[in-house]
Amino acid sequence: MKSKKEISFIKRLVPSDISNYKLLLYALLVGLVTGLLSSLFRMILARLVTLRTIAEIVGLHQFGLDWLWSIFFTFIGVWFSIFLVKKYAPETAGSGIQEIEGALDGLRPIRWRRVLPVKFIASLFSLSSGLLLGREGPTVQIGANVGKMTEDVFKQPVEEDNPLISTGAAAGLASAFNAPFAGIIFVIEEMNGHFKFNFYSLAALMIGAGSADMIVRLLIGSGPILKTTIFTFEELSGIWLFVVFGLILSIIGLVFNKLLVKSLDFFKKLKVNYTIIALTMALLITVVGLFSEDMIGSGYGTIANAYANSFTLKFLLVLFVVRFCLSILSYGSGVPGGIFTPLITLGVISGMLFGGLAQYFFPDIVTDPAIFGVAGMAGIFASTIRAPLTGLALSVEMTANYELILPLIFTAVTASVCTTILGNGPIYSILLKRVLNKQ
Repeated sequence: MKSKKEISFIKRLVPSDISNYKLLLYALLVGLVTGLLSSLFRMILARLVTLRTIAEIVGLHQFGLDWLWSIFFTFIGVWFSIFLVKKYAPETAGSGIQEIEGALDGLRPIRWRRVLPVKFIASLFSLSSGLLLGREGPTVQIGANVGKMTEDVFKQPVEEDNPLISTGAAAGLASAFNAPFAGIIFVIEEMNGHFKFNFYSLAALMIGAGSADMIVRLLIGSGPILKTTIFTFEELSGIWLFVVFGLILSIIGLVFNKLLVKSLDFFKKLKVNYTIIALTMALLITVVGLFSEDMIGSGYGTIANAYANSFTLKFLLVLFVVRFCLSILSYGSGVPGGIFTPLITLGVISGMLFGGLAQYFFPDIVTDPAIFGVAGMAGIFASTIRAPLTGLALSVEMTANYELILPLIFTAVTASVCTTILGNGPIYSILLKRVLNKQ
């Protein structure tokens, strides 16, 4: 015969377990829906990107007027994306990750009914226009809003809001890069001050990220996003080079973050119609693109060419400077889009540049400069986002270079620690403070 105290304990325990099991079920739903939306987003975006470079469809190629189509296509993309953002959902500008962090703290609302369609459509236009932006920002914000939508539709209590939004964010990053582990680590590391951590919320992250990645792999394909050499690392005498490289990346991250905020302030203070902004960006992207397509766009093609050693050291330096400046201007213009991919591209370029110089001076230690290209992905992520574990996970999952974990650790830790000493804060915390100050 059970005592009243035991019966009371069981009654309290069972509803709690049921609530936790529901959370895991909803996490699965969030992951599946986010995976579907991300897959659809990536497929449509791939088609739109090809349209920008196919001038034959409007009969301009035979007259040598490819540039006219490029200006028109980029102008429409930038103009329409800014129009949608300003008119219907200002919180969709940029990556949106700072908005998610604010929502997890209860400081920013999540209005998924307007954010989901605006972020999806506006991001397709901005990313296909040739601007230097990544798809991960849109998919992360879309995933987080799917989490909030699930909570509202199934009338979950307010305390379930946090894990479902976090699960959607993890699923969004996982489905952008085929990197489920990075999606989980990103929420735990970058959103550690906002994420309510317990066993079931962690399980929810894993279920959401895994199911989203599964859907993307079924619909789009599996395997690492970036194709490069699979390296081994056995020559420990060269480990100090990765420390030096991490130090250089810490300075790059500091400069990038400061200029990104200044760019946002500059465009905010401009007293011009966004038509002028769109036309200016269209002319700039077209002129640079005519010189080299590797200098514009998100950067996947540029990364492939860099890993293939297609560029001289002089061109790599020019490529880095141009993409650095255009990445900041693209984000500052106010269109939706992420900074992960442009940053990763800069990391690869800087890695190939550093690796090329290191190979020239230390040929016995450095056999292939591309190894620093992989390290650059982790290091620049650590110095700007201040999330070294996420950078490490992303670079490994995106290139399948699991045996490079040791040099990547040295690069990422050096970059994150040194940039912190220099006074550089995490970019999304900086952006969130900026949003709250405006609010």
